[in-house]
This record gives sequence, C-alpha cells and structure tokens, in this order.
Amino acid sequence: MAALPEAGGRAAEAAGLVELAADDPALRDPAAFRGTVVAAGRPAVIRGLCADLPATGAARRSPRAALDYLLGFDVGRRPQVFTAAPEIGGRYYYSDDLAGFNFTRSERSLAEAFALIERHIDDPAQPTSYIGSLVAPAYLPGFAEANTLPAVPAGTEPRLWIGNGSTAACHYDAYENLACVLAGERRFTLYPPDAIGDLYVGPIDRTMAGQPVSLAAAAADPSAYPRFAAARARAITVELAAGDALFLPKLWWHEVAARAPFNLMLNYWWDATATGPDAPLLALLLAMITIAERPEAERAAFRAFFDHYVFRPDGHPLAHLPEDRRGVLGDLSGAGYGQIRAMVLRALRGG
Repeated sequence: MAALPEAGGRAAEAAGLVELAADDPALRDPAAFRGTVVAAGRPAVIRGLCADLPATGAARRSPRAALDYLLGFDVGRRPQVFTAAPEIGGRYYYSDDLAGFNFTRSERSLAEAFALIERHIDDPAQPTSYIGSLVAPAYLPGFAEANTLPAVPAGTEPRLWIGNGSTAACHYDAYENLACVLAGERRFTLYPPDAIGDLYVGPIDRTMAGQPVSLAAAAADPSAYPRFAAARARAITVELAAGDALFLPKLWWHEVAARAPFNLMLNYWWDATATGPDAPLLALLLAMITIAERPEAERAAFRAFFDHYVFRPDGHPLAHLPEDRRGVLGDLSGAGYGQIRAMVLRALRGG
C-alpha cells in the first residue's frame, strides 16, 4: 500500500491516506483486509474496486438501466424517502432554527421513489429525492449475492444510497465503512476522530439519520465557529468516480457530497475488531451519565483509571501478576468477557 499524495494533497499524505489497486492482495479476503487495511487505521482509496459489479455495469448504461436493475430484486417493501425543495441544493440538514429539518420523509414503494428521482433528473426545478441506508437483503433480496466483494466478511449486509445530488452532513460511523460508488460521483471530506472538539457537534439525540453531525462543517459562515479553522486545516478531500471505493475506519468524520443528477452508492458497515456483541459507544453513553458532570477532580481521577484499565498506555494493567492470577482481566476475549458483562448487567438491573 502506498501513500496517496494525489488524492488530497499534502494533508492527505501527512494523514497516511493510502491508495490501493483493485487487485491488491490486501483485498483478497476479509482476513487480509483486516490485517493490512483495517489494522493501519487510515482511510484508503481503492480505485476500480466495484467497477465490475453487475450494478455498476447497469448504471454505466443509464440511470434508468440502474433503477430497472434494482427493481428486478424488489419485493414490494416501502422504504423511507427524503424529499426536499430544489432550492436547498440537495443539502439535507436542519431547519434554520435547528428545531426541525429542511426536508420531508415519506414511505413509498421503490418504483414510486425512483420515479421521483427520475423526475428531478429530467427537470432540475423538481424536488430532489434520496433513499439512504437501504438494507439490500431486506428490500432487494438477491442483490447482495449478485454483487459481492471478497474483502467484506460473510454475512455483512450491503446498504444502498440512491438519489439525486445530495450532501450528507459531516458525521462519523461506529463501524468500519467500505463505500463503493456505483453511479455518479462522490466527494468525501474527511476529518480524523480527534478533530471532534473543533467540529462543533450537534445534539446526539435529534439527528437527520442517526449520528450527530458537525454544525461548523455545514455552516454558511464558519467564522461563527472559530475552532473549526483547525479542523479544516486537517481536512482530506477524496473524489470518487463510478467504480471507486473508500474505506473509512471507525469514528472518522466525513461529509459526503453526491454530485451528479443521479447517484448510486453501495456500502458495508461491520466491526472488524469486535470481541463480543457490545459496542464501544455504549460505554461512552454510560460514561456520559455517570462521569461527565462530576467535579473536575473526580473526573481527573476516573480519567486515570480509564487510562490504566482501558487505554493502557503502559500495557496490561496487571502485567505484574502471573497470567493465571489476573482474574477476569486475564482473558477479555474469552471467559473474562462474559464474566464482566454479567457483572455490568447485574449492576444495571440493580441486582
């Protein structure tokens, strides 16, 4: 894997953004992908990864051919569709007062939703429409089996993003993300996880599509958010054409602009390093209500404990003990996992 100076300039090179060819050995199977690309912890551009998928081939013929290909798998379920006035330019976001949103949601058949998308392609004065995170096995059974990528773990559900030109506000994902452009073009603007304090993140419980977003990255006047300049200086911009893919590690912030009148993207989310069913962000949420508003001295004390037991800058917290005397911390991926989980569940139940 080589550094990618051309994808985002000096900032990209400094951040360790890499570019892979579609035939790179790191993409041959999930184990190779995890051991190289995931382990590196850096975004990676993969040119041509999905160029040979049947869905990409259909999209090369025309938007209508792409939509007809998808309808060939349709079983009649009605997804949620976002629709917005053409004046917003596809930037689906909050209303000006942050109390609502600048788009509407409705449930429609795929055929109805696709007709709305085509209407805007033919007439830019018509509203834009967008279907996000469509779970292919649920809505289009058979699509996943017809459009496979060797690097993706078996059983990972592909999702589709279908619509006119749109911009998804800057957000993070809690999982590894492999995003593949099948039609149109997409511009990703990336920020590393530790830029969170400079992004001025909005509410965690009132969001467009699940994850909180950066208010500063979407602001018409970023000067209202003075710390955002530091984040913007670290931004990496990646342009993807049809057939290209981008891998994003967990918690990397990204704004996604679909820039053609018709766009189709396939993505996969999975936790490549999970040791059990519990997600790290659950621990963060619990810490918010148990630690975040305690006195500063107490928070500092807990920070030291978190560093020692969780982040481990000095190695295993019980390295001074023989391995068979480390108790539940001796094997967190085995028996210790279940024992600690049981302790937590008993405590939450009040037992």
